[in-house]
Amino acid sequence: MKLTRRLMISAFGLAMTVAVPSFAAAEGLIAIITPSHDNPFFKAEAVGAEAKAKALGYETVVMVHDDDPNKQLELFNTAIAQGAKAIILDNAGADATVAAVQAAKDAGIPSFLIDREIKESGIAVSQIVSNNYQGAQLGAEEFVRLMGETGKYAELLGREADTNAGIRSSGYHDIIDQYPDMAMVAQQTANWSQTEAYTVMETMLQANPDIKGVISGNDTMAMGAWAALEAAGRTDVIVVGFDGSNDVRDSIKAGGIKATVLQPAYRQAQLAVEQADQYLKTGSTGVDEKQLMDCILISAENADKLETFALAE
Repeated sequence: MKLTRRLMISAFGLAMTVAVPSFAAAEGLIAIITPSHDNPFFKAEAVGAEAKAKALGYETVVMVHDDDPNKQLELFNTAIAQGAKAIILDNAGADATVAAVQAAKDAGIPSFLIDREIKESGIAVSQIVSNNYQGAQLGAEEFVRLMGETGKYAELLGREADTNAGIRSSGYHDIIDQYPDMAMVAQQTANWSQTEAYTVMETMLQANPDIKGVISGNDTMAMGAWAALEAAGRTDVIVVGFDGSNDVRDSIKAGGIKATVLQPAYRQAQLAVEQADQYLKTGSTGVDEKQLMDCILISAENADKLETFALAE
């Protein structure tokens, strides 16, 4: 049976409520820390990690850092204070996260990172990430095909502090820039946000009314861009996203957004828990710290097989 306790964390006096076990399970506690569950990708990570940890006999605590490095550090301190055996993390910044992971290591608690890398090696036990470059190239190839290799387009970038944003943009451009008739007329961050992407897309469209396509660093921004395009009566614009969310799947099936790139969030999180379990029991994961998982193009041809960031066989 679990009880809910109010924990007071950090000198800032920040209070939060999390589910904390009233007694230790046989295997101990695993802390799962991700960005906001408002984004279904991050919720899928948390759900996948929690389900696997419980199946392996662990208690869990699930916490959200909201992409705030200071809050992330506070949550690490909470996990350390609770005596967590391991931490599963989708981090709040490649540079800013190093101190938190180091603090956990110093306390004897191994960290297993998913989705986003940090700048240092040898601090986390595992860094399991999607092959963002490979996935971006898949998305860009489909975007170019849909555009007929010509036309004006815009790019929505992710958060600058997130290495995935830069990797995806590089992957896009290494393909698109090979086509001289493809002209990028606008490029701006929307910080992974659907609301921000809506506003940015409105501005881009006003400045470039003849835009033909939009390629987005994630599905959440793609959804915001598509909503703005629909509101402007521009459902002719080709939009391609990245993540493989159910929302974009439904849009693809309805003839809206044209494609996305699936990164297996649910499986990635479960793999991190499996490696944590092996490491705690044997002292080794048996694999390298940095691990890449290939992405899969999702289009109208296979969208009906997509469910919660996983593709059915």
